[in-house]
Amino acid sequence: MINLQEVLKLDFANLETFTTRKETAWGSLFLNENEPNYYDANHAHISKECLDPALLADEVIRFYQSRNIIPRFYLYQLENQLSLITELKAKGFQYEELISPVQLWTGHVTEKVKGRHVTIEKVNQGNLSEALQIQGSIKEFGGKEVIEKIFKKQFSHPSFTHYLLRYDGKACGAACMFEEKNQARVESVATLQSFRGKGLIGDLLSFIQEEAVRKHIDKLWVLPINERVENVYSRYGFETIAAMKTGHAFLGGKNIKEIQS
Repeated sequence: MINLQEVLKLDFANLETFTTRKETAWGSLFLNENEPNYYDANHAHISKECLDPALLADEVIRFYQSRNIIPRFYLYQLENQLSLITELKAKGFQYEELISPVQLWTGHVTEKVKGRHVTIEKVNQGNLSEALQIQGSIKEFGGKEVIEKIFKKQFSHPSFTHYLLRYDGKACGAACMFEEKNQARVESVATLQSFRGKGLIGDLLSFIQEEAVRKHIDKLWVLPINERVENVYSRYGFETIAAMKTGHAFLGGKNIKEIQS
């Protein structure tokens, strides 16, 4: 059975590389006033049972609206959040529920496809613009403007290592590994539209798996954004061990499903 706190701890460590976390009695407030439109950088995170939904909702609304940021909540352990969800809906929040697969690497390194010219290199100042072009082209990641700002922050942070894949010399794929102590997570795996269907994702994942072995990583995670992506990772050594149900309540802007569609 999945340890939710283990997954969230790694997620929090990731978030804190580009936003600030404020602990409260009921959960956490994440804030980055320089990126008001980036959802993950600005939200209330609730995983504990809420005993006073009206008070909590009002506190979060004041916190974000005083900074001209749309209030939003990410809710976990939804069976304990029913009264809070009811309160948020009464206050005009839109609400959606998301099913997020949680996958863990089995430890088997994916075999690379032989007979083609694929190279993978770490992203540095010399190839940074090529990696940014690839990441910014993926609409599911949030759009070019948002991605470029976050990418540059991650690039300079020691917990992130970005990789660039070339196929016949053309930069067309990218991925990232986020490390926290003895755990890591694969993120931002992308290939340009014209290069999809060639199995290049497998080459990227195989390379990162070898890196995880070299660095003595105990657990290598991935959180696919949908079932289609989940099936892709399943072909390359990642096993789905849980489906995490998350609630997203928001007073404005697009919902997560719209962004990912």
